[in-house]
Amino acid sequence: MKLITAIIKPFKADDVREAISELGVSGMTMTEVKGFGRQKGHTELYRGAEYVIDFLPKAKLEIAVSDELAEQVVEAICKAAGTGQIGDGKIFVTNLEQSIRIRTGETGNDAL
Repeated sequence: MKLITAIIKPFKADDVREAISELGVSGMTMTEVKGFGRQKGHTELYRGAEYVIDFLPKAKLEIAVSDELAEQVVEAICKAAGTGQIGDGKIFVTNLEQSIRIRTGETGNDAL
């Protein structure tokens, strides 16, 4: 199993959800986060004063999938979240040792 963590632009989260649902992925966790990378940040003008915004709003998606589905999910995220602009985000794929469905006690891929 793999845990796919994607940091994307917030307005792209619904597009990603739809894309991975088409692959048969049944669950995803989304967290609203703030961060920066090469995009750095930007300045905003508020009531005549200039403020530096270092941390930009992002959406962090966590998706647990079987090994067989991982590459397809990564490709779907890239397609759905990509705008071609700086700040599109990053995807991290890590090995997932175990998953357990609390309600039924199912483990491994059955718990996904």
